[in-house]
Amino acid sequence: MVRTVVIGVGRMCRRHLQAARSIDLDIVGICDPLPAALDETAREFELPSTACFSRPELLLRDTRPECVIIAATADSHCELTCLAAEAGARYILCEKPMACSLEECNRMLAACEASGARLAINHGIRFLDYYSTPKRLAQSEAFGGLTSLTVVGGNLGLAMNGTHFFEAFRYLTDQAPLEVTAWVSEERVPNPRGPQFMDHGGAIRVTTAGGQRFYLDIGPDQGHGLTMVYAGRYGQILVDILSGTVQVTTRQDSNRESPTTRYNLPADSSTIHLEPPDVVAAARAMLLALLDGNNYPGAVEGRMAVQVLVAAYVSHETGHRTVDLRTDPLPRERWFPWA
Repeated sequence: MVRTVVIGVGRMCRRHLQAARSIDLDIVGICDPLPAALDETAREFELPSTACFSRPELLLRDTRPECVIIAATADSHCELTCLAAEAGARYILCEKPMACSLEECNRMLAACEASGARLAINHGIRFLDYYSTPKRLAQSEAFGGLTSLTVVGGNLGLAMNGTHFFEAFRYLTDQAPLEVTAWVSEERVPNPRGPQFMDHGGAIRVTTAGGQRFYLDIGPDQGHGLTMVYAGRYGQILVDILSGTVQVTTRQDSNRESPTTRYNLPADSSTIHLEPPDVVAAARAMLLALLDGNNYPGAVEGRMAVQVLVAAYVSHETGHRTVDLRTDPLPRERWFPWA
C-alpha cells in the first residue's frame, strides 16, 4: 500500500481522501493549521490523533509518505510541493491553480525534476464525461474537427475555474495556447476562502497555432449557469453543465461540402444526457493515472494554464493587447493573490 498524506483539510480534502481510500492507499497523515478542521476530518475518516499534524514539515518527517496530496490554497502550493519533493515523496498531486506566479511554477518543476517525483496538477477535466464525450464527438467525421470552444458562465473566477478551461482547451485541441487577449473585470468580489484572496472575472480569447479559438466569459455581473459551445466545420455541440444536457447538431452528409455561409441547411440532431460530474471518481482516476505514470495533467500543463492566466492580466493592463506566448516576455516574479 502506498503511504499517503493530505495537506489542507477543506472541502477538496474529503474528496481526495475518499478517492484515496477507494483505491486502498494507506492514509498515514493529514495536516492543517486549524485544530477543529483536523479533528472533524479525523473523526469522519476514523484516523487516529497521531495522524493529525499542524505543521507540514513535521507531517513529512514523521510519516515519510510516498504520495502527497496538496489540497491547500494556491499561495502555499509552491512551498508544500518543494517540501514534499525534498522529503522523498514519489507522487505529488497538487490542487489548481498550480501556483501564484510563473517563478513558483518553475521552482516546483525544478524541485520535482531534481528528486524524481511525479507532479500532477488537479486539472481533472480529461476524466469527466463533460469533456471526454464532446472531444470524441468533435473528432468525428460528421463534426469536421473542433474550430472553437466558447464557455459562458457565472462568476467562476479566472484562476479557480478559468485555469480548468485553459487546460480543457489544450486537451481538446492537443495544441498549446499561442495568443491571449483579455478583458479583466476591475470589480472585486469577496472571496469565500478569505479576504486575502482575489480572483477576478472577465473575458478571455485564446488561439492556437492551428487556428482554433477559445472564448471564456465569466464576469462578476453574471450569476448563473455554465454553458459550453463546441463549434466545428459541420456542426455544433451545446453542453449545459448544470443540467447535464448535450445537444449535438451536424449537417446532413449530403450537405457537408456546401459553403459555410449556408449555415441553416438541414441537419441531424440528437440529445445526450450525462450524469452529474463525479468529482470523487475524477480524483480517483487522477490518482491512478499519477501512480501509473500515464495520462495525467502534469506540471508542464499546470504551468501552461498559469501562463495563460498571467498573459490575460498583461493583456488587460496593456490596453487589451494580444500577448504572443512565444515571443512576449511575461513577469515571472509577479505574485497574484489567487486562492
